[in-house]
Amino acid sequence: MQVNVHEAKTQLSRLLELVESGEKVIIARQGQPVAELVPVKRRKGLPLGIAKDAPLVSDGDWWGPLTDEEMEVWLAQD
Repeated sequence: MQVNVHEAKTQLSRLLELVESGEKVIIARQGQPVAELVPVKRRKGLPLGIAKDAPLVSDGDWWGPLTDEEMEVWLAQD
C-alpha cells in the first residue's frame, strides 16, 4: 500500500495497525516513494545493564537472582 505524506500524517494510527498485521506501507511525496513503515524487530528479554552486548534475561526472571555469567558482567561494568 502506498500513501501520500498528508494521508500518512492524518491516518498514522491506522497505518501502524496495518504494519503490525503484516501490511507493507510506503509513504510517498508527490507520487515518489520516500519511506517505508516496517515493524520493529523485538528482542526477547530485557538487557541487563546498559552495555551494548549485555546478556538478556527473560521477563519472568527479571527479579530472580543473577546467574554467574550475569554477575560477572555486572561486576565488570565499573
